[in-house]
Amino acid sequence: MPSQQFHPDLRATRFLPRITVGPRSLRLARLLVAAGVRPRPDAVVVPVEPGVSVRVFRPAKDQSRTPALLWMHGGGYVVGLAAQEDPFCRRIADQLDIVVASVEYRVAPEYPFPTPLHDCYAALSWLAGQPDVDPQRIAIGGASSGGGLAAALALLAKERGEIQPVLQLLTYPMLDDRTTTRLDIDQRSHLIWSAKSNRFGWRSYLGPAYGGDVSPLAAPARSDDLSGLPPTWLGVGTCDLFHDENLAYAKRLEQAGVDCTLHVTPGAYHGFNVIEPKAPVSRAFSQSQITALARALNSDETVG
Repeated sequence: MPSQQFHPDLRATRFLPRITVGPRSLRLARLLVAAGVRPRPDAVVVPVEPGVSVRVFRPAKDQSRTPALLWMHGGGYVVGLAAQEDPFCRRIADQLDIVVASVEYRVAPEYPFPTPLHDCYAALSWLAGQPDVDPQRIAIGGASSGGGLAAALALLAKERGEIQPVLQLLTYPMLDDRTTTRLDIDQRSHLIWSAKSNRFGWRSYLGPAYGGDVSPLAAPARSDDLSGLPPTWLGVGTCDLFHDENLAYAKRLEQAGVDCTLHVTPGAYHGFNVIEPKAPVSRAFSQSQITALARALNSDETVG
C-alpha cells in the first residue's frame, strides 16, 4: 500500500470523519446518505422489473439512436441510492448528448449476490431496448461498489453474449474480497471507506460464500479470464483502500489484451472527486472520465 500522503489540492482531509459501517451503524449510515441526497426533478424514474428501477437523464435536444451510459452508484454494496448520482448523470447527459440511466439496484445484506448484479443486468437490457438508444454504443460504469458491479456486469454480458458494452468506466471499483484478509493495512489510514467497512460490505454481499468459494461475478478480480472485455477506464487514488487491487486488475486487463486507461491520482482518498469536485486533481480526474466516454461513444463533445 502506497504512502498515505494526501494531495495538497485536497483540503477537506483534516475535517473528514473516519466512519466505519457495520451491523450496528448500517441503519444510521443509510439515513445519513438519504438525508444528503438532493434528487433532481428532471430525472425520469422508470420501473424495470419488480424491485428495480432506473433514473433516466436524456440530452436537451431530441435525438434518435443516441449512445448511452448505464451507471451504478456506490455504497459498499450495503448503502446508497441512485439519486445520489443525479448531478454526475445530468452532467454527462448534457455534455455528451447521450442518455444516462442510473440503476436503483437492491443492496445487501437484505439482497446479497447475485441479486444486485441481476438487477443491473435487467437495467442494461432495458436500456438496450429503448427506441432512442443505440444498443451498439452503450457504456457501463460505476463508482466504488458500483464500479465493482460494472466490472461484474461486463463479465456477465460477455458470458451471455446478448449485449456488448463499448466501455467499462470503473471509478475506484470494489473488485476483490481478498483485500479483507490483508494484514498490512493500517485501519486508520483510509478516509471514507475503511478496512473494517470493507469487511462488512463484502461479508454482507457474499453471504455464506464469504471466506470460501467466491464467484468471479461477485468479485471480478477472481476471474481467471479477462479477455474479450470492453475497453476500460479505471481511476483510483493512491490513498484509496482499493488502490492495490485496482492496479492489479488494470495490469491483468492489459495482459489479457484489453485496452485499459489507468488514471492514478497521487494522494487522493476514496470518493475525493465527489467530496471536493472543484479541486484541480478532481477536475483532471473527471476530465479523464469524460474523455474516455467521448472516445468510446464516438462523441465530438469534450469538457473544458
